[in-house]
Formats: sequence, C-alpha cells, structure tokens
Amino acid sequence: MEDLKKRIHEISVQAKDASRSLALMTTEKKNICLQGMAKALQESEEEILEANEIDLEKGEAAGLSKPMLDRLKLTTSRINSMIRGINQVISLPDPVGVELKKTILPNNLKLRKVTSPIGVISIIYESRPNVTSDAAVLCFKSGNATILRGGKEAFYTNMAISKCMIRGAAAVCPEFDPYTIQFIPTVQREVIPILLSQVGLVDLCIPRGGESLIRAVAECSHVPVIKHYKGVCHIYLHEDADLDMAERIVINAKTQRPGVCNAVETLLIHEAIALKALLRIGETLIKKGVILRCDEESYNLLLKNLPTDLFENHVEHADESDWDKEYLDLILSVKLVETLEEAVSHINHFGSGHSDCIITASTITSSYFQESVDSAVVYWNASTRFTDGGEFGMGAEIGISTDKIGARGPMGLMELTSYKWLVDGEGQIRE
Repeated sequence: MEDLKKRIHEISVQAKDASRSLALMTTEKKNICLQGMAKALQESEEEILEANEIDLEKGEAAGLSKPMLDRLKLTTSRINSMIRGINQVISLPDPVGVELKKTILPNNLKLRKVTSPIGVISIIYESRPNVTSDAAVLCFKSGNATILRGGKEAFYTNMAISKCMIRGAAAVCPEFDPYTIQFIPTVQREVIPILLSQVGLVDLCIPRGGESLIRAVAECSHVPVIKHYKGVCHIYLHEDADLDMAERIVINAKTQRPGVCNAVETLLIHEAIALKALLRIGETLIKKGVILRCDEESYNLLLKNLPTDLFENHVEHADESDWDKEYLDLILSVKLVETLEEAVSHINHFGSGHSDCIITASTITSSYFQESVDSAVVYWNASTRFTDGGEFGMGAEIGISTDKIGARGPMGLMELTSYKWLVDGEGQIRE
C-alpha cells in the first residue's frame, strides 16, 4: 500500500509540474500535438483493436451484459469517431486566455477577467474506452494535465489508446511533456481514494460511469468533484403530439444505444392520446426487443388491446422504484398523466436533471415545459440522444454534468477552464 501511495503521489506531482508548462503552450503547438495524437490513433488501429479484443473476451467471460459489452467494444467506425472528435477540437478556438470582462475602476485600475486552465484533472471512468481519448484531448486543449483511471473492463484498450496518443504528440512536438497525459496502470480499487487525497496537486475530479461509482468518488474525494449520478431521461407526449414524430423520437431515444446516459428511461403519455400512442409506439418498441414497465392504467390498456403474443413477456407492472431507475438496457417505464403539469411534476420529482423532452405542436406548451423542467438539457420535439458534446458542436466531451454550480450539461473546452483577474495599475494603493 505504501508503494502505491508513493507512486500515485509521484504521478500527481508530475502532472502538476506538466500542467504549468502546458498552461504556457501556444494554441499552434497544442494543435500540432493534437494532430499527432489523431495520426497515431489512425496508424495504431490494429494495435488498439487487438487490445480491445482481449478486454471483450475477459468481459464475456465475466458475464458482462450485452449493453455493457457494446459500451466496451471498439470498431474501425468508433476509432474514426474518436479521430473526428480530435480534429473537431483542433478546429475549435482555444478556451484559454479569453477575455470575459474588462473594466476600469474610478482609481484607474484596469481589470480583466480572463479564462485560465484548472490545472490537473483526474478522470475516473468505467467501460467506455473512447473516454480515454475524449478526456485527454479536451483537457490538453484547455491547458489541463490529465490523470486517467479507467475501469478494469477496458484496461488493455485504455492503455493502448493512451500510449499511442502520448507517442503521437511526442513525435511531432519536442515541447510536449508526456506527463500531461497519464494513465494509471493498475486496476487496484485502492488507487481511487489515494488519488482523490492529493489536495494541492489534483485540482478537480470528473467521474464517468454508473451511479455507484460516482457516489463512491464523491463521498471519498478530498478534491472538488463534478458529477452526474445517473441519466433518468424522460419523453412526454402531450395530447397534441404528432405520433409519427413521437414514434421516431422514442424509438431512437430508447433503442439506438440503450446503454448510454442520454437514452430515454421513462415515457409519459397524456391520457387523451393514451390508446393510440401506446398501441403504435408500444408495438414498435416491443418488436425491437424492449420490455415495457407500465403503470396500472397503461398496463390494462395494453392487456386489452395488444395481441397476446406481443403482450406476453414484454409488458410488466411497474412499481415505485421504476420511476427513478436508470436501466441502461432495453427496458422502458411507461406512465399515463392527466395534465402537462403532472408530467412536469413527475419529471422534477423522479428525474436526475439530465435530459428530458416534450413532444407537442404548441409553442406555448413547449415553453412552459422547457422553463419548468429543472434539467441540464430540455428538448422540444427532438431525441434525448443529442445530449453529447460532439452533437452540441463542442468536439469530444469529457462528461455531462447535472450539477448546478460550475459546469452543467455536456462539458466541452470552455467548461474545463477557470478564470483569473488580471489587474494593471500605475502605483495605486488602497486608502
């Protein structure tokens, strides 16, 4: 244990030193490094996929679910998506040194509020290996050193990605400090509390993963944590909803990638359109393998009107625990509501403040919903699956925050900066 503590402290010191030199690196040189990282990912595809195959085999042997294996799996397409994310970050403005405010006081002191790097950011995450690239790239462009601690499920993949990115940047830029990106090469659980005790060296922790991981990190951390505990996302079909649109959106939000935090977990339906909407959308969901966890009213409607072969094994009774559950699977809870206000109340009570949607033809109704629902992202007539840094034009994202202080929603480059006040004087003293 003492050896582990010593090693983690050493990594933290190296990261802090590297962060100071990175903070002074020009935009041009940072972008050259990022170009080297993108090129290295492309050239190392075979190496990365081989490492990923080891992780997938171990995951299958350990009994990981299909959605978890999907989160873990890399393909040529997903590697190309990581590369596109890097290239998009390269194209974005440097978030460091942006003047947020400028003023001159009565005593002629000149004040400027300017963005600056946070310093050292630790990222603790689970099975999605693309986080290794996303986190390293965003932290690097925003002038922050990164300490990555991935999950054991993707250990070999994460190692391969981080090594090739460091190698790629070093190959094109002599000023690149390899300690600006560090991957902790062990899956020992004891690493996490040790890393999060490095006060003065580690400036911020961003956990990415399931609710249990995020709670464990938040409870043991001695450094600030930006978090989202879970993604209990809702779609509400108002009484005037276009059912063609509703079907497309609900199917996409639930089935495209059910194992991610912006997938819909609860469908609320105004009782005025309950039968039409339930039969149409419910049947399509069931044919795509979705299990419906229904309140009493929606259960009885489906029991009476859905063909027996579709109803059996696909429709279940919901209990109170289902309303705030993040399934991350092909399961969807369903509830009928009498009013718009009831839908909003349900979302604010049971939701996780992540992403919620209303489908309606009315601008007045949508405005009420968007203003009343207390979530990081509130949609009108669009899938919750768009809650993503890349989709929001931020390039890769480092996470989605449901906190209200600091970053909220998808976290891109600007969300990874702090600020400082620069004050220019002419000898003024305070009387």
